[in-house]
Amino acid sequence: MSDSTSKKVNSDSKSCCASTCVETPVTSDCTNNKLQSELEQKPSKNISSSCCTSSHEELKSLSSSEVVGDNIRTQVRIMQMDCPVEEQLIQKKLGGMEQVKSLEFNLMQRVLTVTHSQGSLEEILSSIRSLGFEPTISDNDQPTNNVNEHKSGSEKSFWLLAFAAFAAIGSEAAHWAEMPVWIQAALALIAVLSCGVTTYKKGWIAIRNANLNMNALMSIAVTGAFIIGQWPEAAMVMVLFTIAELVEAKSLDRARNAISSLMSLTPDTVMVKQPDASWKEVDAKIVQLGERIRVKPGERIGLDGQVVKGQTTIDQAPITGESMPVDKVAGDPVYAGTINQAGSFEYTVTAVANDTTLARIIHAVEEAQGAKAPTQRFVDRFSQVYTPLVIALALVVAVLPPLMGFGTWFDWIYKALVMLVIACPCALVISTPVTIVSGLTAAARKGILVKGGVYLEQGRKLEALALDKTGTITHGKPKLVDSVVLDGLNEELVYSIAFNLTNLSDHPVSTAIAKALSAQESVDVENFEAVAGAGVSGVVNAQRYYL
Repeated sequence: MSDSTSKKVNSDSKSCCASTCVETPVTSDCTNNKLQSELEQKPSKNISSSCCTSSHEELKSLSSSEVVGDNIRTQVRIMQMDCPVEEQLIQKKLGGMEQVKSLEFNLMQRVLTVTHSQGSLEEILSSIRSLGFEPTISDNDQPTNNVNEHKSGSEKSFWLLAFAAFAAIGSEAAHWAEMPVWIQAALALIAVLSCGVTTYKKGWIAIRNANLNMNALMSIAVTGAFIIGQWPEAAMVMVLFTIAELVEAKSLDRARNAISSLMSLTPDTVMVKQPDASWKEVDAKIVQLGERIRVKPGERIGLDGQVVKGQTTIDQAPITGESMPVDKVAGDPVYAGTINQAGSFEYTVTAVANDTTLARIIHAVEEAQGAKAPTQRFVDRFSQVYTPLVIALALVVAVLPPLMGFGTWFDWIYKALVMLVIACPCALVISTPVTIVSGLTAAARKGILVKGGVYLEQGRKLEALALDKTGTITHGKPKLVDSVVLDGLNEELVYSIAFNLTNLSDHPVSTAIAKALSAQESVDVENFEAVAGAGVSGVVNAQRYYL
């Protein structure tokens, strides 16, 4: 493998490069050309004007819709859709509708993709609203809508939960101190009202739609505990369940932040050449194909393009995984999100903001996180059978023994409620997607993007792992470790000339040599020149030297 190849993770016949996923045999390299060709082959989800014919009037105002045969595929964002419980509820509600052809869920981005017949979108949205959700038409180019609102809502929930936990502990303390029952009941009610109203609402919606999920189970258990006077138990169960949901939400938010960090790689504005030859700072989202952009040293590149003037070196690690900067001259491609290092240059735009290499990478990551691993699919199917079975068994435990004369009604109802709480599949159902998302996110922080949970799980089958060396099994920065002076040359002169030439260059190889020979004395270098892709030269004591 060459040094220019990027980091990859192989699982069976799939490999993932440092910042994009490419389906190749495990022995192939992830070169720049391969990266570009794979991404160019991926179809864009945006609809061109030619698709919006008179027979598809519904698409005119929906930027996230596309025509699929005789049907329409629409992306709907549901901010309340955070875990498999909501997914199953929506699946059951919409799955029975004749107008709905297929459903695809992406819990990471809270996006539901519906393939439906024409003219049925409003009815589908109404059905989603009947479940207590607020659907909005999603724009695929904005993966993280309403982030600030969601964050403020989470902070508010945290303080309410803390207050509820304090009240629940107070109810438990009042019980152990044998205080009046009304004090225990009051504190328990305060705890449940502070953190459990949402659970009750979700539970009632689930029961109304004949879906016995975890929210329904918890609502039944807590209500039953209230009825038989077990106030502290009811409060503590609701608080602990709400804490579990909060932990899940925080875990998913951390994974969503990985997408946001990718989006922040590109600058919001770029310097565009105007018709009168002046330069103006313009929002990168409105720049069109063929426009000319200027980039100064140290700036990030805002859009994909082709160099037309100037030469420089660019750090392409965020896109291709290459640790070494790449020399660029006229005619070479540049990518959005990469960092210009050496010189100022100009380039023409070859891809608009929502169609750059980085934008396609972001969409690939979103799709990878939305794909379910085999274990997650199994747990989802298991919970659909397990939860109703637990409720039925609890009902039998509460009714059958006292009818047969084995103990009192109170004792067996209490045991049935305890069984409901203990047997709740909450931890199992929640932990699986959170674990997979955490694995994908941990890999992304290290610069490795895995193409979904299914490939992450297959990692256990690997017997050998092949890595390219640049930046993977090395530090990714060159370092001078040895040097040999040829016979007949003065060692002191060679080292002096090498230090003084490289000390004037910011190329990584020059920097490594200058650092290793820093003990040499500085001398004047005239007519210094950096030759792109070749090295440096300069005149010392009337003699030109090349390195």
